[in-house]
Amino acid sequence: MTVHFIGAGPGAPDLITLRGRELIAAADLVLYAGSLVPAAVVGWAQPGAEVVDSAPLTLDQIIARIEAAHRQGREVARVHSGDPSLYGAIAEQIRRLAALGIPYDITPGVPAFAAAAAALQRELTLPGVAQSVVLTRTAMQASAMPEGESLTSFAATGATLAIHLSVRNLAKICAELTPVLGADCPVAVVYRASWPDQQIIIGSLADIRAKVRAAKLTRTALILVGRVLAPADFDDSRLYAADHAHILRPGDQT
Repeated sequence: MTVHFIGAGPGAPDLITLRGRELIAAADLVLYAGSLVPAAVVGWAQPGAEVVDSAPLTLDQIIARIEAAHRQGREVARVHSGDPSLYGAIAEQIRRLAALGIPYDITPGVPAFAAAAAALQRELTLPGVAQSVVLTRTAMQASAMPEGESLTSFAATGATLAIHLSVRNLAKICAELTPVLGADCPVAVVYRASWPDQQIIIGSLADIRAKVRAAKLTRTALILVGRVLAPADFDDSRLYAADHAHILRPGDQT
């Protein structure tokens, strides 16, 4: 018996990995975060499998169900949204499983920031504009941010910012980033990337809050901030430059 932590992807059922789908189909117990994972994703479960929405459960209750399944020799699929390595709350579950001697593994998933970039049809790293992406969030009712991890310090690097779990904190985000990046810095808010009701709102630090308020978005949205979203110009990558030789394209040998 193994507990399989599975990244369900951003929402669209066909964006789950083949491995993830197969593990769900083979599981006897499927625990999924129903507030973020659509029911269609766990629709791959086999007939007779126990499918449980973990959204109303506490950590203790989740572990109790897993422990009971372990005693019965039942395979468990623990399905999380996006990729479980990002804000997945799997570390605390893994700690409990390790203490109980229950084996587990992890299957990655398509992260929300990648789905949002695809929806925007944008590359988040452009030569001469930004070559780094910072995945972060802001502190509201969730865990506090560690000292030193501030939006202003990240923004000062020029990296593209992918801000999770923070759409209700947009006023504070704009207030902090505007002095560093400028009021004209492009911003995109992607609501439920890849879901049927996906929404994309484009703006700048000066006007994005008003646009999001007008759209009445209060949760399940990713905020992307950076010049890569509307570059005035950027250099071509050196990867395909004619004068760039490498092991697979050695260049002129004459």
